[in-house]
Amino acid sequence: MSKGSSGPTPGYLVWRLANKWRVAVDRALAPLGLTHAQYALLASLYGMRRTGERPSQRRLADVTGMEALYVSKLARALESAGLIDRARDPRDPRAVQLALTERGQDITRRAIAVVQVLLEQLLEPLGGLDAERTSAFTETLATLLDVPLDPSLSDDESTQGTT
Repeated sequence: MSKGSSGPTPGYLVWRLANKWRVAVDRALAPLGLTHAQYALLASLYGMRRTGERPSQRRLADVTGMEALYVSKLARALESAGLIDRARDPRDPRAVQLALTERGQDITRRAIAVVQVLLEQLLEPLGGLDAERTSAFTETLATLLDVPLDPSLSDDESTQGTT
């Protein structure tokens, strides 16, 4: 809640919605043995593969908005599960390229179908996935995500006055 406001702040609502959707996706994907984070990585990799790209872990981190270290951890787990292959980039021996295995492609296609059904349910209050309100909501979220974080704020400055 903000000072002078009788209702929840936008930040609180975004946080609650993100958590609600993450839990919903986690539950929906559990039968496939995936978490929401793993799905985000696999679905992004699937889409990039369709355009002929075999991204590095760094590139996938940039696309998903995840930390590079977290992408590396997820990639190792997904490799152990037989869903992706990790290989050194021939152009840059420091970089690791990722690709879906046959099994990874199959699981990802199934996961995408599950998440599409879930999105229809979650977006029904706005009229469904193809509704005008959903398009406006998506544009608003994209606008907010495009705003860069202010790197000049240190941890000390960003937490002043919150205790």
